[in-house]
Amino acid sequence: MCGIAGAIWLQDGVPLSEDVLRQMSKVIEHRGPDGEGFHYEQNASGGVALAHRRLSIIDLAGGKQPMCNEDETIWITFNGEIYNYRELRSELQKQGHEFRTDSDTETIVHLYEEHGMDFLAELRGMFAFALWDRPRGRLILARDRLGQKPLIYRREHNRLLFASEIKSILQVPGVPREVNPHALSEYLTYLYVPQPRTMYTGIEKLPPAHCAVYEKGDLKIERYWDLDLN
Repeated sequence: MCGIAGAIWLQDGVPLSEDVLRQMSKVIEHRGPDGEGFHYEQNASGGVALAHRRLSIIDLAGGKQPMCNEDETIWITFNGEIYNYRELRSELQKQGHEFRTDSDTETIVHLYEEHGMDFLAELRGMFAFALWDRPRGRLILARDRLGQKPLIYRREHNRLLFASEIKSILQVPGVPREVNPHALSEYLTYLYVPQPRTMYTGIEKLPPAHCAVYEKGDLKIERYWDLDLN
């Protein structure tokens, strides 16, 4: 189990400070006691912040995150395990991609470089991640097909917050702690809160087998896989 957190904001969105990013990471330390990592960018058009709490399982020495491609234009913070990463890695190497680690995380970065938004169809595993594509100004959030790994988000004016757990988002100044009455009713009925709601107004779960693409202030949530019953 690992933990992820972060944000993306546009020029007139509220920037996320590095101190707040570190606090978002600190409150989910239990998800990744073996280490933490950060990637932070800010320029005239906005910025992006990625945090990662690590539980070391694969590539203990070289799997530090957030992780990037060779020219540092694509970054990822990842929670989970990709079961078919060795097969994917072999095919990507044949296409000329160079790997610097033995981690399954790096495979996702190169897979995105090779296939673009079709890369999710190739992944087999349990995962939740945020991938930052700097040249396109695009942040991708994705969750595995059955929703084994959690991923929640909050959309604001020209800003998007995300994390593995709600408590990370609640560290951001100005985020309201207002109970969602519909979620409360569902919890009292079902003893859990069905997606996409959470117990907090304005904070939602990304559904299983879905990705969220935030680009130029627009947020699109799409299903990338469905069960074939035929």
